[in-house]
Amino acid sequence: MNLKNFFAVALLAIAAPSFAQTYKIDPSHTYPSFEADHKGGLSIWRGKFNKTSGTISLDRAKKTGTMEIVIDATSIDFGMSKMNDHAKSKDMFSVEQFPSITYKGTAMKFEGEKLVSVDGELTLLGVTKPLTLTVNKFKCVEDKMTKREVCGADASAEFKRSDFGLSYGIQYGFAPEVKLAIQVEAMKTE
Repeated sequence: MNLKNFFAVALLAIAAPSFAQTYKIDPSHTYPSFEADHKGGLSIWRGKFNKTSGTISLDRAKKTGTMEIVIDATSIDFGMSKMNDHAKSKDMFSVEQFPSITYKGTAMKFEGEKLVSVDGELTLLGVTKPLTLTVNKFKCVEDKMTKREVCGADASAEFKRSDFGLSYGIQYGFAPEVKLAIQVEAMKTE
């Protein structure tokens, strides 16, 4: 190999493209939760969804990625069975007609090495609207038990449920704003 070819090969090795890694959501460590007004500020109701699945594609070198999160709407949990049943009804989440809530993140934003937000779309009750998740915390480490990389994040967003057609109680003074919080862990696929 002559010197010219050597430098060409070396340059290609240095400039080799990065590639995205795929991570599968760990359903036992991922819980989207939310806060919503009850009776015009009388109290705040908090709930979560117990079943979540999905995948994340992340290229940290290029600082790009996507995600698809699927929330099982039937797994809603307020810690009170009567409220859970009402939330699953046509008044609210209408889970027979809309058993899933999805979030498709299409653009990840970084500040230096730190993931700070994800732009995407939330689909709730068959209505899709843009929603940006603020990433409050993000970290990837090697899992000591599995010896595979796992990433975790705490993300949040706010939206108006009425924009998606979930307007139960608004006529009684309930505020439409919802605070969303998502704790997520995802394991790198092999």
